[in-house]
Amino acid sequence: MKHSWIVCLIALILITGCKDEVLPKPNAMLRLDYPEAKYKEIQNDCIYTFELNTLSELKENKDCSLVLDYPMMNGAVYITYKPIKENLNTLLTDAQKLSYEHVVKADNIVEQPFVNAKKDVYGMFYEVSGNAASQSQFYVTDSIDHFVTGSLYFYAKPNYDSILPAAVYLQKDIRRIMETLRWKE
Repeated sequence: MKHSWIVCLIALILITGCKDEVLPKPNAMLRLDYPEAKYKEIQNDCIYTFELNTLSELKENKDCSLVLDYPMMNGAVYITYKPIKENLNTLLTDAQKLSYEHVVKADNIVEQPFVNAKKDVYGMFYEVSGNAASQSQFYVTDSIDHFVTGSLYFYAKPNYDSILPAAVYLQKDIRRIMETLRWKE
């Protein structure tokens, strides 16, 4: 009788103690799908042209600086034009410095050189990962007369996991800008 009481106690402990621990389900991540990009060439009086995504809203300044606003993604690509006047090294240094100012918050910065010798377009694309203010920067030049820089910004506090789908989508647009950019004669 003494042993049956112990066996019942052990059986009760085993039955109640072998259940899986109940854990709350993690919050699901929001899935962001964007429409397939369609591109058209910009028509303006600037010295350069490129193809832009039709989802963007183009805002032009008199100095050929542009803003490609993406209201659907709460972000924008800022593009600046500067003529080269014996200051190519300064412009290159400033563009590279701007990209590496984000290193404090960035997890990684990947440099991707760009060369299109047929159109005299040479540059660099910087992909920034982490909670940096800008997820991408780029510059392109003909090395003689023209210099264009661009930066991607979101109108929100940087949270890399949340903005990643939009950042990847807009990085493709930036690459398209670089690939289709040409200097007008």
